[in-house]
Amino acid sequence: MFPTRALRSGGGGGPIGKYGKFLGDWGNFGGQPQRGIISYTVSSNRQNPLAGTLNDAIFNTWRRFSSQVLYIAPPLLLAYYALSWATERNEYLNSKAGRKEFAGDE
Repeated sequence: MFPTRALRSGGGGGPIGKYGKFLGDWGNFGGQPQRGIISYTVSSNRQNPLAGTLNDAIFNTWRRFSSQVLYIAPPLLLAYYALSWATERNEYLNSKAGRKEFAGDE
């Protein structure tokens, strides 16, 4: 086994690096703070988190609806037409005229 693997495994906590500096175990890195990194943020009371929400919601909803309507509408219309035809046919066959017309078929 190589000594570097044992040192970098995190169990021993031995010296690591060129000058034998200990970086710390996982979650406990005790190194020097980095320099030269600049980050900018906007104060939370200066942000507008709902800016453009209503406008984006309307156009996003329309875009999603228009891209899916041709997949949903034709089967729904076909199912509605078939259901209404079947309901009318059932009502006719169970009426006096329907029973009289198809009485001998059974």
